Amino acid sequence: MDTDKIVVGLDIGTTKICAMVGRKNEYGKLEILGTGKAVSDGVIRGIVINIDKTTKAIQQAIAEAENQSGININVVNVGIAGQHINSMVTHNGITRKTTDEEITVEDVLQLTEEQYRTVIAPGSEIIHVMPQDYIVDYEDGIKEPVGMSGVRLEADFHIITAQTNAINNINKCVKRAGLETDNLILEPIASSMSVLSDEEKEAGVCLVDIGGGTTDVAIFYDGIIRHTAVIPFGGNILTADIKQGCHVLNNQAESLKTKFGVAIAEQANPNEIIAIPGLRNRPPKEISVKNLAHIIEARMEEIIEHVHAEIINSGYEGNLAGGIVLTGGGSQLQSVKQLVEYMTGVDVRIGHPNEHLGKSTSDIKSPMYATSIGLVLSGFMDIDDRQNTYEELTASTKTGEQSTADNAKSFVQKILAKTKGLLIDDMGDGDY
Repeated sequence: MDTDKIVVGLDIGTTKICAMVGRKNEYGKLEILGTGKAVSDGVIRGIVINIDKTTKAIQQAIAEAENQSGININVVNVGIAGQHINSMVTHNGITRKTTDEEITVEDVLQLTEEQYRTVIAPGSEIIHVMPQDYIVDYEDGIKEPVGMSGVRLEADFHIITAQTNAINNINKCVKRAGLETDNLILEPIASSMSVLSDEEKEAGVCLVDIGGGTTDVAIFYDGIIRHTAVIPFGGNILTADIKQGCHVLNNQAESLKTKFGVAIAEQANPNEIIAIPGLRNRPPKEISVKNLAHIIEARMEEIIEHVHAEIINSGYEGNLAGGIVLTGGGSQLQSVKQLVEYMTGVDVRIGHPNEHLGKSTSDIKSPMYATSIGLVLSGFMDIDDRQNTYEELTASTKTGEQSTADNAKSFVQKILAKTKGLLIDDMGDGDY
């Protein structure tokens, strides 16, 4: 275990920009060394719309994380989201030249690498290529083909694309902040690393990350990510609805949502009234908690309907034994778990990012940090768990080759030494 490796995650969100510094301890758990936060004014629905404001917020968050951790930060893992994210499933294969030898890691990686040349819409780039099931000589349903015999190797691939301009703007902000991007990772994938267990991914689970500007969806089945989507609605649209419906300021609407908001109107007390300070010597405004709940419930139902539609479109609606896991800041809304269960008919739990965390403060374990912690974990884990197996196989192969080379070198050295000894003996006898 390399406990000296430090990874920094940078979550460029709609409501906040969060930098998090972490490393693995001797038990393989993640330790958070420092955290920095800044208000995100230059991002809307996951897309950077103001380079200068976003750059300053990144610098502020990084500086705070550096002060807490005592580490000079240069390289970061950055999350990406937004309604420009698209996904598709493709199928491709290769015919191997040698039929006698078994399928190698290089064959699998070659097939995956070729998917990055898939024709996509102009102005977009491929950010992730994730293998689904493999097919070897027309035998399907194979998860790990390495070591098998076969001529034809095929696979289905889940390909995720992002708008080129959105990627460039993120990279530009990171670069202007004096940083270098190590990996660009889709945020729902990052969140899944921090809140989902391997058992849930195996059984079938839908992750729903309710952020400020977007709601991200990721569906896993049989240990493999099967479907991803980004819905352009999040907690901020609830705040906007409250602001408009109750005729209050934006910060007052946000406070109403977080302190008194309820996702199911029936559970709100009809007799409870909230007094909001008036503007410029005007009397306080009185707001009914019941009316507030009706506003929130209407918008939350719309968001959940979109999530349910994505689950149906994925084709895995009947395969979610692990149910739905809610995370992100929006999952902290009172009664949202019950509303999702009622509308989807699926078991729901709130996902806290403590699956891989070691000793940490309770603040870090809040669902609102799921993406940030996932971005740190991505520096230690692969998006596809099978990649770890491939790397281990490659390492052992190289070790074996090196061992063979060392043995050959040792054998030659022994022969030379023996020959040298014979020559010295002969010289001693004066026969040379």
